[in-house]
Amino acid sequence: MSAHPKFSIITVVYNNVRDIEHTLKSVVNQSYDHIEYIVIDGQSTDGTLEIIQKYRDKITVLLSEKDKGIYDAMNKGLALATGDYVLFLNSGDEIYDLNSIENLAKLSDDADILYGETILVDDNRNIIGERRHKVPAHFDWKSFRYGMNICHQAIYIKRDIAEPYDLNYKLCADIDWVIRCAKKAKKSVNAQQYVARYLVGGMSKQRHKESLKERFAIFKHYYGTIPNLFNHGIIALKAIWYRLNYGKPQD
Repeated sequence: MSAHPKFSIITVVYNNVRDIEHTLKSVVNQSYDHIEYIVIDGQSTDGTLEIIQKYRDKITVLLSEKDKGIYDAMNKGLALATGDYVLFLNSGDEIYDLNSIENLAKLSDDADILYGETILVDDNRNIIGERRHKVPAHFDWKSFRYGMNICHQAIYIKRDIAEPYDLNYKLCADIDWVIRCAKKAKKSVNAQQYVARYLVGGMSKQRHKESLKERFAIFKHYYGTIPNLFNHGIIALKAIWYRLNYGKPQD
């Protein structure tokens, strides 16, 4: 791989005029030059496209058309990507700071997966804390068995091991996707720094019970029925401990 790996950043958006500019600015103002920015819009009608057009000269590919849901749109972006690494940064979320990609490029060392920590922000972009799940020191496909400890906004995956999202999943296809990619990965690098800002909320948060069922099914598929039941017992105990000590989690 080149000493200056190319990063494909993919943003999916539909009718999110309130938040899209924060996401766009976090990408187009990066200090690193070797970035391909792909924006997939679902034919927004609320002014989102007008905001995107303000940054059109810094967007490599802009596609605005109907899709079959968020993961279908993400697959469209992945199919258009030509970089060494891909990152899905959906509307409302941000790259942590303007030097984040440059820092990751220096650390990449031909890794199949690059990852780091995520900070949580509210609608006003105020930092409200860290995720309750800390990223693992060393990441592999089994690392999610006690919960998704890396946000998909904070994981960069080498494009040649990145398969399309499974559209059978409606809320947690990102978990399945990361596990499938990780099973192919030979080397993962922990950046040991914040790499993303996550806007609290999102589709799976709003449909929490449905997402839990889907996540359980995904974990059962990869980790087995009995281990998954045991692991979810551990997850439940950790959640109870967290609530008792820190209150309701934000993520």
